[in-house]
Amino acid sequence: MDGFVKMRTPVGFRRVDVIYRRLNDDFLDPTVFRSDSLLGVKGLMKAYCEGKVALANAPGTGVADDKAIYACVPKIIKYYSGEDPILSNVPTYSCWDRRECEYVLENLEKLVVKSVNESGGYGMLVGPHASDVEIEEFAGRIRANPRSYIAQPTLALSRVSTIVEDHLEGRHVDLRPFVLYGEDIYVMPGGLTRVALKKGSLVVNSSQGGGSKDTWVLSG
Repeated sequence: MDGFVKMRTPVGFRRVDVIYRRLNDDFLDPTVFRSDSLLGVKGLMKAYCEGKVALANAPGTGVADDKAIYACVPKIIKYYSGEDPILSNVPTYSCWDRRECEYVLENLEKLVVKSVNESGGYGMLVGPHASDVEIEEFAGRIRANPRSYIAQPTLALSRVSTIVEDHLEGRHVDLRPFVLYGEDIYVMPGGLTRVALKKGSLVVNSSQGGGSKDTWVLSG
């Protein structure tokens, strides 16, 4: 409609200015990417290229979500800014590097191993909580395709009190802050607190049985 994206509502069509997408690029617009996609919107990319709708995240930005990139972030910051990062990375071992891969294979029982191409807590091994069979299986996966895996130390996540049936128990949580980036950068006063609802679990992803909690920001 006039080259803009519009949404059908009970009171007629309303223009859509921003779309927050949770789709891979391939499924975004069947006229540009996969023609068999039933998830995307025909003509969406044309409207986007003409500046008539904003997409967050923009097509192509998924490369930054490749976990293999994470290990390179300090070098990227140094290269473009000439400065060292203010916040340190979690130590990350890239299994495509022969020496780092050897270290990972020798210490699987201590590490968290992640598939670089998966999300939602899939393709993970939490070494301290894994059985010998699971560790051996993951070792085989890494040897067969080292480029597809990274490893990190097992972090001690914070815990909060969580209602479990009729009492409180501690559950592990992590916090995702929201940052808006444009001409200026704004850290929003809030975020997403994810909680591992399974006792003892370090996996907070909703697809793995995790949940969320209200995030309170108190002034000092």
